[in-house]
Amino acid sequence: MTDSKRRKRLMAASALLGGVLVLTACSGGDADASGSGEGTSQAKVDEAAAKKTSVAQIKITPADGSSNASINNSAAVTVTKGTLTEVTMTTSDGKAVEGQLSADKTSWKPSGQLERSTTYKVAAAAKDSEGREAHENASFTTVSPANSFIGNFTPDDGSTVGVGMPVSINFNKAITDKAAVQKGITVTSSAGQEVVGHWFNANRLDFRPEDYWKEDSTVTLKLALDGVEGASGVYGVQQKTVTFHIGRNQVTYVDAQTKQMKVTQDGKTVKTIPISAGSPENKTYQGQMVISEKFKETRMNGATVGFTDDDGKGEYDIKDVPHAMRLTNSGTFVHGNYWGAKSVFGNVNTSHGCVGLSDTKGANDPSTPAAWFFDNSIVGDVVVVSNTGDKTVAPDNGLNGWNMDWAQWKAGSAV
Repeated sequence: MTDSKRRKRLMAASALLGGVLVLTACSGGDADASGSGEGTSQAKVDEAAAKKTSVAQIKITPADGSSNASINNSAAVTVTKGTLTEVTMTTSDGKAVEGQLSADKTSWKPSGQLERSTTYKVAAAAKDSEGREAHENASFTTVSPANSFIGNFTPDDGSTVGVGMPVSINFNKAITDKAAVQKGITVTSSAGQEVVGHWFNANRLDFRPEDYWKEDSTVTLKLALDGVEGASGVYGVQQKTVTFHIGRNQVTYVDAQTKQMKVTQDGKTVKTIPISAGSPENKTYQGQMVISEKFKETRMNGATVGFTDDDGKGEYDIKDVPHAMRLTNSGTFVHGNYWGAKSVFGNVNTSHGCVGLSDTKGANDPSTPAAWFFDNSIVGDVVVVSNTGDKTVAPDNGLNGWNMDWAQWKAGSAV
């Protein structure tokens, strides 16, 4: 596949962060350190993974990334070729939603009505007849009144995040009076850093300082949008104050040429980890990327990002990828890899564009490099990728506005 064709397919699968795609990403191949090509056949990798992974098929409705979902009967989780073992549904601020599992354990639904204008996250696990686990994650937003708009924001109130975490607001309706809306939003730092908003489009407004947030500072987001007319006849309804804490300063540097990851805290290297980045045919994006989500295990299907065989099915479909951390909306992750040869890491770039770390199946071995990085990373940490031969990631592909210089960033403000 040519790089331009790959990129076109990848960007077709992009989604706003407010409705995060989970059935996405990429995985590395099985290659030896010599680069001879022996054992690198993707078909062999897929065959081996298929033998190890569950046949249970989990479906979450509404579909991941949906907006204006029904508050009544739309939410459900079902499974075929297996039984559900766990389903959790929470609001964006972590409030649990009670639900009911069917007697045969093949379906689940909320016990009561959902709230309007609320983002919900669903995580489901199932086992097939041989006890093998499958996992699925989704997020959706319920319907809001036709004459109002809301902004779904990240990070969550009371959370602790890394120094790269922007305030990102995704509005459920297109904003035509951007100045009026931006004037109703303030973001301040206890460290006194200047914070400026940048509109990526009519629905997304992000805020960040010139440099990364100061460690151990507090950031306050104030939404004073009640009654603000964002578009003709469409008014804001939110009046809310949100605070979050900035943790330690951790920035990780990935060098695709040396195939090493250097984890730094306060500018000092605390660990070096061998990695396998994107293959020459599927290079990893370069640039500053922010961890936006973490999953102990998740499914990665090539079909969701344009990697398909002639039959239209994904080139890979791994239902239990361990220690996965999202870097872009279009499918770039740092994740564990248990199906690749151990000799790959630090020696050969074999993935479909992700950064792979050595791991074991099941995500339960804390001694693996992938487990260590997962356990020592938080949402908002920065991962800087270099020497891949690919282009710099687009600033709006994920939480990656740091790839704009300060002048460019300020030029996107409406006030």
